[in-house]
Amino acid sequence: MSHKKVAISTLGCKVNQYETQAMLEMFEKEGYRAVDETDETDVFVINTCTVTHTGDKKSRQLIRRALKKNPNAIIAVVGCYSQLEPEEVESIDGVDVILGTRNRHRIVDAVESAMKSAEKTVDVNCYDKEHFYEPISIEKQSDMTRAYVKIQDGCNQYCSYCIIPYARGPVRSRRTDEIIDEVKNLVNKGYQEVVLTGIHLTSFGKDKMEPEALLGLLKKIDGINSLKRIRLGSLDPAWFNSETVAKLMSCNKLCHHFHLSLQSGSDRILKKMNRQYDTNKYKDILKEIRKHDPDSAITTDIITGFPGETEKEFKETCRFLDENGFSEVHIFKYSPRKGTKAAEDPNQISENIKRERSEILHEIVEKNKSEYMKRFVGKTVKVIFEQTSSEDPSLMIGHTAEYLKVKVVSDKDCLKKMRLVYISHQQDDYLFGNIIYDKEKQEICD
Repeated sequence: MSHKKVAISTLGCKVNQYETQAMLEMFEKEGYRAVDETDETDVFVINTCTVTHTGDKKSRQLIRRALKKNPNAIIAVVGCYSQLEPEEVESIDGVDVILGTRNRHRIVDAVESAMKSAEKTVDVNCYDKEHFYEPISIEKQSDMTRAYVKIQDGCNQYCSYCIIPYARGPVRSRRTDEIIDEVKNLVNKGYQEVVLTGIHLTSFGKDKMEPEALLGLLKKIDGINSLKRIRLGSLDPAWFNSETVAKLMSCNKLCHHFHLSLQSGSDRILKKMNRQYDTNKYKDILKEIRKHDPDSAITTDIITGFPGETEKEFKETCRFLDENGFSEVHIFKYSPRKGTKAAEDPNQISENIKRERSEILHEIVEKNKSEYMKRFVGKTVKVIFEQTSSEDPSLMIGHTAEYLKVKVVSDKDCLKKMRLVYISHQQDDYLFGNIIYDKEKQEICD
């Protein structure tokens, strides 16, 4: 019996990637065979993104590419772009199924209905009435050492540049027992690290009037046997205080890698963005974290060229990055998003200035990143090895708890294992070292 084939192409964030895996598993449970998106298929699902106007454009390009490659396939479009612009998606000839961001659990039924009918299936609902966490989960992921686990959806922050609260709706938290069951299942299948992810991670539990729910969840996951690491996705600085930091640092398995989204080093711009903190608050958080562990990895995001950002304010951001030793920074040139307050601001910055500022920031970021990595030379660190080098099969590649990439030469199979590594030097984006072959010392990794 020949199985129907399904391919899914994904744009956007880690939450989208998690939801793609969940949909893929739904199809597999109904007898479909997953194929690569470059192969011919019976069903092609596009999981879209709309965080910028570029995301919208990429989503449309992906839909048309799928139609050209698979003219006889059922084409299903889901996700943030179709949630906000269902009429635009519906106007594209050849699209059979359109779902938003709250009904992916019905994807297989919608596709199979479309196979029997010539009419388009459009199932996109607003978030005005029902606020529930969509019942989707995963059992596996392609990366066999690290698994992403979605714990919440939605956002109530309404930053002036961001369309996501409109695409994802209000905060909805997943049940703690469901999260724990999923993590245990993943650990039983060999995953050693879980990354907790969501649209606004630090809002987990707020819809249930449980402001410390995330800390309570971490404590429960920390107690799961055989799990080696817990990593957190992007965190809102406004959530932190000294007590929060102390409780986080008391989790034995928590990676000291904190992605605290800054966006700007100017207090005036932060206020225009509707961010709920200022630079002093942010610096206080850094001090608290580094008080517990000076080598903690702090990563962040910066939007450059936000409407009305003066040269002086841009330099404030440069200075803030230079003085606070980030291990990695993602730089984004501001992109106006229709439907947001910032897009209506008359003080838009030219693309040339955005590009120049972005280049200056990248230079600062690369210098700070290299300085941070050099701190680990001469130290012994724990590394989970995930792959062999495509250029040299004798080189094993893994990550530290701080999410630093490490390469070692090894004639032994270290894949999916945690090993102690002495770091000898840094080169470009990698730390290089040697595995410590000492049974007693390696026991702390097992």
